[in-house]
Amino acid sequence: MPGGTTLILSVDRDDDIGFKSRVETPILGRDACLKAANTLALVDPEDSDLNAIFQAVKMYDQLHSRGEPVEIALLSGDHTDMLAGDRKIASDLATVVRSTGAASCILVTDGVEDEYVLPIIQSRIPVSNVRRVVVTQIPNLESTYYIIKKLFDDPKIGRVTLVPLGLAMLLFAIAYLFGYPEGATIIVFGIVGIYLLFKGFALDDLLRYLFGSLIHSLRHGRFTFFTYTVAIVFVVIGSVVGLTTVLEYYPTEETLGLFLVIVSFLYGSLGWFILAGLILSGGKLIDSYLNDREELGRVIVLPFFVSAIGIIVFGASIYTLSLSALPSFPYPSSRGLLYLGGAIGGGLLCAIVGVYIQTIVRRRVARQIEITV
Repeated sequence: MPGGTTLILSVDRDDDIGFKSRVETPILGRDACLKAANTLALVDPEDSDLNAIFQAVKMYDQLHSRGEPVEIALLSGDHTDMLAGDRKIASDLATVVRSTGAASCILVTDGVEDEYVLPIIQSRIPVSNVRRVVVTQIPNLESTYYIIKKLFDDPKIGRVTLVPLGLAMLLFAIAYLFGYPEGATIIVFGIVGIYLLFKGFALDDLLRYLFGSLIHSLRHGRFTFFTYTVAIVFVVIGSVVGLTTVLEYYPTEETLGLFLVIVSFLYGSLGWFILAGLILSGGKLIDSYLNDREELGRVIVLPFFVSAIGIIVFGASIYTLSLSALPSFPYPSSRGLLYLGGAIGGGLLCAIVGVYIQTIVRRRVARQIEITV
């Protein structure tokens, strides 16, 4: 035949045949493949790999009856390590191709899992056809199982899905244990809501970065370790003060919505948050001055930007709360717009001064580097 020998190839990527029936691969030849399938069938008759092997034997018989030069082989990977298993499949396939002299290949699989090795097979031998065998009574069952299994095995997806579910179940169990199931619903929805907000706004990445910076500062004896610690304390204090502010204004107006709750929280806590940001940026400035002068031009602007943003947001919170006509709010609505305008002007002035100082510092640092060089 001008086309050369065709290799009928059945691949068991997760090595059920080796793990369950202790059959070693690669297996070459019709009788050897049938013997391996019978061995697996006696161990686990429900394994879907059986269908793929028998389908491969059937295709071999059909092509052989037509007088075509054909060979059949069974390959398997590794049950515990997919990477090592894929490498084993590639190595075994190269051995089979050399021994059979096959010019093309027909791949027979039992689901999506085995088709992951298709690029590996195509790199060793041309694939003329892929035959996917699906059990008639349960179509796509193994593919669906494999996709779900891969999702839960992924650490990132597992943390996103399993952590909230596990936490919710644990809280419900504790609430029922103490005879207060109604409170569990409130707590669960609250914690899950906070968790989703953290993920949605990528606050978890911010906290991970801050924690990593804190550990790095501690290991290298940087001054920012102290400022990080103080900043965290001030953030905690600011959060408590913000919640206290919300409780102070919330009972005075029954129609106080979520937006005004957030604004009142910012109004009470923003001063502490700004102070934490200034202390943190001050620590970065000191470390840059002592250890890395080249970074000084980049971080010198941080306290000015922190102050500018804080002033503008604080002025906006005053303006918003003054318009809500809260009886106990100290700023009247007639002066709210004045405070907002002053805050915007002060914030812009602060940012401009920071950019100007940053330009001067960068020039001086560049001159010092040139002199040193």
